[in-house]
Amino acid sequence: MQITFLGTSSGVPTRSRNVSSIALQLPQRAETWLFDCGEGTQHQILRSDIRISQISRIFITHMHGDHIYGLMGLLSSIGLAGNPTRIDVYGPPKLDDYLRACGRYSQTHFSYPVKVHTVEPGVVFEDAEYVVSCEALTHRVPAFGYRVSEKDRPGRFNIEQAEALGIPSGPLYGRLKRGEVVTLPDGRQINGADLCGEVQIGRKFVYCTDTIYCDSAVELARDADVLVHEATFAHQDAELAYQRLHSTSTMAAQVALNAGVQQLIMTHFSPRYAPGNAIALEDLLTEARAIFPNTLMAQDFYTHEIPRRRPAALTASRRPPSPSRR
Repeated sequence: MQITFLGTSSGVPTRSRNVSSIALQLPQRAETWLFDCGEGTQHQILRSDIRISQISRIFITHMHGDHIYGLMGLLSSIGLAGNPTRIDVYGPPKLDDYLRACGRYSQTHFSYPVKVHTVEPGVVFEDAEYVVSCEALTHRVPAFGYRVSEKDRPGRFNIEQAEALGIPSGPLYGRLKRGEVVTLPDGRQINGADLCGEVQIGRKFVYCTDTIYCDSAVELARDADVLVHEATFAHQDAELAYQRLHSTSTMAAQVALNAGVQQLIMTHFSPRYAPGNAIALEDLLTEARAIFPNTLMAQDFYTHEIPRRRPAALTASRRPPSPSRR
């Protein structure tokens, strides 16, 4: 479970940063999911290790151009890059109208099915391995943050121990692997949990942009392994953030702190903090780390592997801190 930043600038691209897009790679199922698709995203993909033919789902946060202007071109190219069975696109109201209008006026016809899902708070996608949910954020237009939750997996089934206990192979093994209690032909009851290793805790990735600080972002990010949150402005420019309903670096850090996340990665930076200006992006990082030390600043093409959390670590993260001794 790996994320690659394809664009980290807000509003307009710069020489070193494209506009918003993130790829979530799921190698075990040869799939890539995109979050936002600003202008030039497919060019960024060509400069990365991401395979355009593996893109299967695209999640759009809101309808501002720096998050959607690359979508129509990418969908057109996907049809030429292979034979996708279907692309599912998730986003706010009017996204379907936008894509239909683009297709109508450009005379573009996809050679494969494109299904557009209009999202609302709650679960927007679920299969045997993942749940994707969204919450409404606070911005100038309807905007949504997304949470990808990997389902917990049972630990490794100890076949050698099962054989030593004289458990016949077959359907019973499947039930024991699921942690069920089974009764053997000789009357013994075996708890499958005793034959399995530690449960593999599912990873949780959350993406919040564009938004000012809001409680729904905190709830969406609760206990996430990685929170990617916009930090358009420095704390000094908080008045601009309130006017434009964007977050400062300190707001992003406060969301991470209040949600109890493991890692914060800031993105969506205003071009006003270019090198040589009075405030630089390094200042935003310093501001955020003063509140939430485990903060990183994304660059285009930065790749971050989301680690799998061990149950003991999960328990420790939820345990209240011990009182300090004086």
